Amino acid sequence: MLDSNLPSVPRRDPWNKGRLIGQKRPLKPKDVWSIRVRLQVERRARNLALFNPAIDSKLRGCDLVRLLVDDVSVGGRVRDRATIVQKKTGRPVQFEITEQTRAAIQAWLADSGYGAITYPLRHSEIRKEGASAIRGLLP
Repeated sequence: MLDSNLPSVPRRDPWNKGRLIGQKRPLKPKDVWSIRVRLQVERRARNLALFNPAIDSKLRGCDLVRLLVDDVSVGGRVRDRATIVQKKTGRPVQFEITEQTRAAIQAWLADSGYGAITYPLRHSEIRKEGASAIRGLLP
């Protein structure tokens, strides 16, 4: 039974209406460089220290945030190569840390003073600024 005297509930649009859904196109080299430059200009050392290994290694996000400082540095010096066990496949993946990435990680470690067993990015910070930081940097 429908009562015509009841107010109708306004219809809301879906939260993703008009947005691209599904797999996104890969970043072009121009996009990568623009993000790197913007992070350098804004002096966001931690984000740059995470963005560079993400691009170099092509790790999944869940593997990237599990990286420990000890995985990429030893004795205050950033390694040339790092190895991490992927969460999805359980297989170890070795990747080279480029000179630019080593410099970014070294600068971040010098500024932060983190010890050898801390995460470069904690999970609470991912929710706050992880995805929004990258979205805000894309042209």
